[in-house]
Amino acid sequence: MERRPFTLGLGAAAWLTYLAAQAAEPVEGKDYTRLAQALPPGVPGKIEVHEFFGYWCPHCRTLEPRLAAWARGLPADVAFRRVPVAWQAQHEAYQRLYYALESLGLGEAIHQKVFEALHVQGLRFDNDSGVAVFAAANGIDKARLQDAMKGFAVSNKARAATELYRSHALRGVPALGVHGRYVTTPEMAGGDEPMLRVVDALIAKARAQR
Repeated sequence: MERRPFTLGLGAAAWLTYLAAQAAEPVEGKDYTRLAQALPPGVPGKIEVHEFFGYWCPHCRTLEPRLAAWARGLPADVAFRRVPVAWQAQHEAYQRLYYALESLGLGEAIHQKVFEALHVQGLRFDNDSGVAVFAAANGIDKARLQDAMKGFAVSNKARAATELYRSHALRGVPALGVHGRYVTTPEMAGGDEPMLRVVDALIAKARAQR
């Protein structure tokens, strides 16, 4: 006499689990968008995730610690890359700063410090004096950093970054692109953590399509 309610209970639990799984599945056009034309892979054999950001963007700054922790846990078949965006001419210095620091082997170690210098200390990097102050405060050779920012290699990387974010048809930052096929943002997904869950699902989706 007691078995029937128990069986029904299991059925209801299974149904609720199914509904929860369906609800967790990101919805195209709501939680993410699909690019009109898929982009060719930049890293053969890897699922690429691009973070489009700007040092000048306050939301990018608040997202950074959470995103960095998430990126450290990505599986081996995923290649994560940051892409600095320049909507306006004054943003180009921040693009160059990112790639200059990367060329000096300082990218990850000092990435968050750039955000703090700009948003907390009020330091600007679109002039040599701001770059010099930042370099001195962080033990970086000022001349090497300034030369790198003006160098040919950094110019090429900044140009490629601009082409990449334009090809993703972005309207704002931060935004995450997955494997040259999908784009999501905190606004679309409903927050920073939901966005990362959407990206996890899109990584799985891209993996299944390979």
